[in-house]
Amino acid sequence: MEFYEYDTRLAAYAVIVDDRERILLALWNEGDEPAWTMPGGGVELEETPEEGALRELKEETGYDVRLGRLLGVHAHVIAPEGRILRTERPLRSLRVVYEAEVTGGELTFEVDGTTDEARWIPLDEVPDLPRSSIVDTAIAMWLGARG
Repeated sequence: MEFYEYDTRLAAYAVIVDDRERILLALWNEGDEPAWTMPGGGVELEETPEEGALRELKEETGYDVRLGRLLGVHAHVIAPEGRILRTERPLRSLRVVYEAEVTGGELTFEVDGTTDEARWIPLDEVPDLPRSSIVDTAIAMWLGARG
């Protein structure tokens, strides 16, 4: 398939784990059922992935963050029937994942956005949560970078 025959979405996320082995997640509300996701999301046309990650983190969690190392870029394809916005075009999703740390702000919930709340969740509880695939992908990247 040629590049002009499908849509592309660039998104940026951050893995933030505190010293108590808790990860910061956001509750995504656009699917059939709410599911936990990494804080982050779509990068606007005029933004770099770094700028998009910083903006999205602030919107979804209330925190100011400092991005650390790039953990990786994950690509996957969503068939037209699996897309939230109904279309006949497949979507190639490119997800840029950074490590980050909180530098300021206060935990708050996004209003009128794609997430309803943000929460620190113990890493060992994540496997039992309803979650989007980006959570497992980002955690695997983070664990791999730790060596």
